[in-house]
Amino acid sequence: MHPFTRISISLLGLLVGESSAGLGQERDRNKIPDEYKWNLSDIYPTDDTWKKAKEQLVADIPSVKKYRGTLSSSSEQLLGCLEFVSHLAKEFSRLSSYAGMNSDQDTRESNYLAMKQEMGQIGTTFGAEVAFVEPEILKIDRSTIDSFIAQEKKLEVYRHYLDDILRRKAHTGNEGEEKIIADASLMSDGAQSIYSVFMDAEFPFPEVELRDGKKVKLDQAAFNLHRASANRDDRKKVFASFFGTLYEYRRTLGAELSANVNKDMFYMRARNYGSSLQSALDANSIPVQVYHSLVDNVDANLSTFHRYLKLRKRILGIDTLHYYDLYAPLLSSVQLRYTVDESKQNVLASLAPLGPEYASVTKKAFNERWIDVYPNGGKRSGAYSNGSAYDVHPYMLLNYNGKYDDMSTLAHELGHTMQSYLSNKTQPYPTADYPIFVAEVASTFNEALLIDHMLKTIKDDNVRLSLLGSYLEGIKGTVFRQTQFAEFELRIHDLAEKGEALTGDRLNELYREITRKYYGHDKGVCIVDDEIKSEWSYIPHFYYNFYVYQYATAFTASAALSEQVLAGDKAVTKRYIDFLSAGGSDYPINLLKKAGVDMTNSQPFELTMKKMNRVMDEMEKILDRRGK
Repeated sequence: MHPFTRISISLLGLLVGESSAGLGQERDRNKIPDEYKWNLSDIYPTDDTWKKAKEQLVADIPSVKKYRGTLSSSSEQLLGCLEFVSHLAKEFSRLSSYAGMNSDQDTRESNYLAMKQEMGQIGTTFGAEVAFVEPEILKIDRSTIDSFIAQEKKLEVYRHYLDDILRRKAHTGNEGEEKIIADASLMSDGAQSIYSVFMDAEFPFPEVELRDGKKVKLDQAAFNLHRASANRDDRKKVFASFFGTLYEYRRTLGAELSANVNKDMFYMRARNYGSSLQSALDANSIPVQVYHSLVDNVDANLSTFHRYLKLRKRILGIDTLHYYDLYAPLLSSVQLRYTVDESKQNVLASLAPLGPEYASVTKKAFNERWIDVYPNGGKRSGAYSNGSAYDVHPYMLLNYNGKYDDMSTLAHELGHTMQSYLSNKTQPYPTADYPIFVAEVASTFNEALLIDHMLKTIKDDNVRLSLLGSYLEGIKGTVFRQTQFAEFELRIHDLAEKGEALTGDRLNELYREITRKYYGHDKGVCIVDDEIKSEWSYIPHFYYNFYVYQYATAFTASAALSEQVLAGDKAVTKRYIDFLSAGGSDYPINLLKKAGVDMTNSQPFELTMKKMNRVMDEMEKILDRRGK
């Protein structure tokens, strides 16, 4: 897809929560009050308006041909082409947002699914039509590009884009090759699309009977809810049933993931990269060593993770910790339940260190229906923030179940939303879209502010213990678990690049091996039961091309930044807001350096491990006071 095409939906790991009363369990979307549903009419008032805008885009796309063969002739021609393509990309993103988010409301709705698929086809056509742009720019020497920018100041907006094209010269084909690569996108998302439809709309989710006699259909939202049950037998049954059913479809799910890896290898080879990892990371000029260092650092600090797991076992009061105990409430007597309104107030209070303007925009998100809050039948699972409708405002999808994790997810997605809002407000469209590598900094930064606020307001030992445990859960889920995923993703690509087949059984075997290493299975730290080998097939992130490692790197960056902001350092706070407003005006490593964090060394990771150990020290002191 052309670089100006912005479909920046940032996905979050699936939600965790326990049953809550009221609207949190409403399955009929029509019965949910409008105030808890996003208002997509801000993008287009009606489907007919969308259709007319789509038809206009389709009619306009062929006009880009008039610039073919002229880009080196003058600064005016180069500017005209870049502005026209940027305009088309902006309209395409707006149209895609409307179709995609309407479809996400109920993935069973064929009309919006068709609109979403139609935009995919238009995107392929668009990419093919503009395939000549980068090869033509590559034929222009650097001195001519610099002179064009000097002659036409409006080209300054595109300087970073032009520099990036020249940087990637060795990985850009001629016009014909670029057209073939663009045309390939028509089928490149096939594995992901099939997986999404299968898991969200057609997968035969199992039904289990819980200890209280209640029968529950374990769709993804229900699985996330009941895997955190306070009853251990229920947790064990839920895990065994859910992953056992996934195992029955390992052949299909394995074929889907294998097809996705093959897609990555196609682009790797088409772009002349040495590996799929290098191909994925080079888009944002991220050194592959950053990825490898993360995996190596986590591997070297598994003893710290195992300390947390042993602490969890101590708090739960069980002899042997199993994987199905990892989502259990640390203290079942502490009911950390929050209504949406309570979460809103806590989150707003926690964001006070970032200033009144930041807080005022987050209030608009609540008051002007930017958020789709509750789960409903057919709704896309998980949570995300979508800031790709540049001229409108960002949107957020949640599946709120009323637990602390849901409140934390709200803060997390507001971080993404605010980064999109500030970047779209501050940057022109061509530089407004920020790289995924920095996106998770904003989200995990907000989580850090939330936990700090909650701990300042609560003195009760049990509640503090629960909240501190939630913080450690964040590190477990964001640093260790996502790096576990990152290692799995790296390994399956390595295997495929060496010619090994990725069957469902092979993927099960590899996932079990990696998971047991991380959780200390052979050391007796946490027993990873055999059915967990199928968990990979439940993780949608493996279809997003080396995405997950960025959760971990971003968490370590945000930990370093948030500590300074919470300490009252106004200069750091200003640099952080500037960072949120910078969009994609520079490479992510440089953006973070300007904010005050160097991701090319291990210091951010080391600081995170030190903070993790400090939290565990405090928790152990509380436990000692309680005689636990």
